Amino acid sequence: MSTQSTQRITAENNFMKTQTQSLARNRITAEFDSIAHQRDVNMARQRQQRLEKEAAERQAASVAVPKRRKKTVP
Repeated sequence: MSTQSTQRITAENNFMKTQTQSLARNRITAEFDSIAHQRDVNMARQRQQRLEKEAAERQAASVAVPKRRKKTVP
Protein backbone atom coordinates (compact mmCIF):
# COMPACT_ATOMS: atom_id res chain seq x y z
CA MET A 1 0.00 0.00 0.00
CA SER A 2 2.85 2.38 0.70
CA THR A 3 4.11 1.71 -2.84
CA GLN A 4 0.90 3.10 -4.34
CA SER A 5 1.10 6.13 -2.12
CA THR A 6 4.70 6.74 -3.14
CA GLN A 7 3.82 6.31 -6.81
CA ARG A 8 0.86 8.62 -6.45
CA ILE A 9 2.95 11.26 -4.69
CA THR A 10 5.60 11.02 -7.40
CA ALA A 11 2.97 11.32 -10.13
CA GLU A 12 1.35 14.31 -8.44
CA ASN A 13 4.73 16.00 -8.02
CA ASN A 14 5.54 15.46 -11.68
CA PHE A 15 2.13 16.80 -12.68
CA MET A 16 2.53 19.89 -10.51
CA LYS A 17 6.00 20.50 -11.96
CA THR A 18 4.65 20.27 -15.52
CA GLN A 19 1.66 22.45 -14.67
CA THR A 20 3.88 25.09 -13.04
CA GLN A 21 6.14 25.20 -16.09
CA SER A 22 3.12 25.56 -18.36
CA LEU A 23 1.67 28.39 -16.27
CA ALA A 24 5.01 30.20 -16.24
CA ARG A 25 5.31 29.83 -20.02
CA ASN A 26 1.77 31.14 -20.49
CA ARG A 27 2.46 34.12 -18.22
CA ILE A 28 5.64 35.00 -20.13
CA THR A 29 3.81 34.69 -23.45
CA ALA A 30 0.99 36.91 -22.21
CA GLU A 31 3.47 39.55 -21.03
CA PHE A 32 5.25 39.45 -24.39
CA ASP A 33 1.95 39.80 -26.26
CA SER A 34 0.99 42.75 -24.05
CA ILE A 35 4.30 44.50 -24.71
CA ALA A 36 4.00 43.85 -28.45
CA HIS A 37 0.46 45.24 -28.47
CA GLN A 38 1.55 48.37 -26.58
CA ARG A 39 4.41 48.84 -29.05
CA ASP A 40 2.05 48.51 -32.02
CA VAL A 41 -0.41 51.02 -30.54
CA ASN A 42 2.39 53.49 -29.83
CA MET A 43 3.86 53.07 -33.30
CA ALA A 44 0.44 53.63 -34.93
CA ARG A 45 -0.08 56.77 -32.83
CA GLN A 46 3.34 58.12 -33.78
CA ARG A 47 2.77 57.30 -37.46
CA GLN A 48 -0.55 59.17 -37.37
CA GLN A 49 1.10 62.19 -35.74
CA ARG A 50 3.90 62.15 -38.32
CA LEU A 51 1.44 61.98 -41.22
CA GLU A 52 -0.58 64.86 -39.76
CA LYS A 53 2.58 66.92 -39.31
CA GLU A 54 3.73 66.21 -42.87
CA ALA A 55 0.30 67.13 -44.25
CA ALA A 56 0.33 70.40 -42.30
CA GLU A 57 3.83 71.17 -43.56
CA ARG A 58 2.82 70.47 -47.17
CA GLN A 59 -0.23 72.67 -46.80
CA ALA A 60 1.80 75.49 -45.26
CA ALA A 61 4.43 75.17 -47.99
CA SER A 62 1.84 75.31 -50.76
CA VAL A 63 0.24 78.43 -49.27
CA ALA A 64 3.53 80.21 -48.68
CA VAL A 65 5.14 79.52 -52.06
CA PRO A 66 6.76 82.79 -53.12
CA LYS A 67 5.98 83.99 -56.60
CA ARG A 68 8.86 84.07 -59.00
CA ARG A 69 10.07 87.41 -60.12
CA LYS A 70 10.17 88.18 -63.75
CA LYS A 71 13.59 88.65 -65.15
CA THR A 72 14.40 92.25 -65.72
CA VAL A 73 15.91 93.01 -69.05
CA PRO A 74 18.79 95.50 -68.74
